[in-house]
Amino acid sequence: MNDVHNRRAFLRAAAAAGAAWAAADVAQIEEALAWAARQVEAGGATSLSVLETAEAGVIDAMTSRILPSVDGKPGAHEAGVVYFIDRALATFNADQKKLFAEGIANLNRRAARRWKGASFAALTPAQQDELLHAIEKTPFFKAVRLNTIVGTFALPAWGGNRDYAGWHLLGFEHQPRFQPPFGYYDAEINRRS
Repeated sequence: MNDVHNRRAFLRAAAAAGAAWAAADVAQIEEALAWAARQVEAGGATSLSVLETAEAGVIDAMTSRILPSVDGKPGAHEAGVVYFIDRALATFNADQKKLFAEGIANLNRRAARRWKGASFAALTPAQQDELLHAIEKTPFFKAVRLNTIVGTFALPAWGGNRDYAGWHLLGFEHQPRFQPPFGYYDAEINRRS
């Protein structure tokens, strides 16, 4: 029963997130993804637009825990998600700047209180997971999680998903042309061919 409840909660959250992203200007999203790709290719040498260096460290640590690199497979860090989030906050997601600033500050306060002055980015992965679990129902965590997914799995030509890192994580290989699978929905067409 709990598994069914979790699936329903996930579907409700996905629908709400999809509606929010659908309302955003697609051109701005594509520009943010392309900008993120340029930042990753440059090795992050250019400055961030919205996030301070310490804030970017917290966001990078968060996204790396949400979508970690495992067994040699790249995660959010390798896909350059922090740059996508920074650009999103500078453009189409600018209304969430305050949410991110307050969320980062709250996470650092929690880390400092629990582990004697440490910032979130300086914690061990297990400690980071503990704090993220404590805030996983907050709007801040949900926003970072959604941005992590978009920045990791978007079409690489738009940015994020550097070198198809997100696609490789799923075992999806880029092909110049995709052949549709034939099934019950097009059985008639398949027989006529």
